[in-house]
Amino acid sequence: MSDPAAVSAFAPAQQSLPLAVVRGRPLTELPDDLFIPPDALDVVLEAFEGPLDLLLYLIRRHKMDILDLKVNEITRQYLTYIDLMQELRIDLASEYLVMAAFLTEVKSRLLLPRPAAASNDEEADPRLALMKRLQTYEIFRRAALDLDELPREGRDFYSAAADIDSSVVPVKILPPVLLQEVVTAFADVLKRASHFSHHRIGREQLSTRARMAAILEKVGSSYLPFDALFEVEEGRAGVVVTFLAILELVRESLLDLVQNEPFSLIHVRARADREQAEDAQPAEVALG
Repeated sequence: MSDPAAVSAFAPAQQSLPLAVVRGRPLTELPDDLFIPPDALDVVLEAFEGPLDLLLYLIRRHKMDILDLKVNEITRQYLTYIDLMQELRIDLASEYLVMAAFLTEVKSRLLLPRPAAASNDEEADPRLALMKRLQTYEIFRRAALDLDELPREGRDFYSAAADIDSSVVPVKILPPVLLQEVVTAFADVLKRASHFSHHRIGREQLSTRARMAAILEKVGSSYLPFDALFEVEEGRAGVVVTFLAILELVRESLLDLVQNEPFSLIHVRARADREQAEDAQPAEVALG
């Protein structure tokens, strides 16, 4: 067996890290004449947003009730914390010291004998003013936390932005016209045509093809509303023939039904290649 002492003698020794590097040379030991002034380190207290926030922290830490404060205990904890911060040379705002003086005053007033008949509630219980301030602060603190949880631009999401060339022309995509909307528009025309219905004797010959030709002539190259193609004075039979003629023209790709936006007014326009309708043979439809 090998000697442990001999093995440890040949083992590499771990070198200690230098305390600092001064002008390229490692410093492993502090100089004997090194002087650090007491004001060289200044720390700013940012753990609490104010003395009321510190009081709420101490109350929750010791599981106290705001409406039944133990002023002696909370004052002792507060002053201990203030003394600790001063020993650590942490800068304290003046409002922390004001609160310490206020707690000391409340504590001293509780130790004094109370008058038999106090003029108001604060003289009977000097803790009321402190409890009201703590309750109000807690309400606003919770509201601030709720607002902070809301989505915030630049923190939770970012707005997308892109430069558009001036030569780009926006293209508006027209929605398709559904058959249900055409039927709804026709029902509105029928409702208005019912006010012009009257008694007729005999049978009137109405031609669907003739009405198709009349519609194409009326539309021409214009852009007409759907209900402008109907003559409500013709009554129910006339508007039915016109509606059938419009559907036939749409089926034969001679007319287009368009809308500027969903559920808006329907318009009618002719297609450019409607010359093929001239070869169509007229057919008579008799509606009684």
